[in-house]
Amino acid sequence: MYQQCKDSFNNISTTCIKRLVDNAFIPLNPDNTDYQRFKEDLANGVALSDAEGNPMTADQIKTFLEGLA
Repeated sequence: MYQQCKDSFNNISTTCIKRLVDNAFIPLNPDNTDYQRFKEDLANGVALSDAEGNPMTADQIKTFLEGLA
């Protein structure tokens, strides 16, 4: 499971995602292997929460994925 990060202004971060199993922060960088795995996981139905910890719907995740590099 993953969660969107917040930036220093408590807005949704556009720079990283938090992997909850090990609290790793994954940069939104297409060259990063954890980022590539994150996108694959979401495409395969792994859960994503918003920055507040609320589960996102499949449609919300799809929209989020479409906005990524």
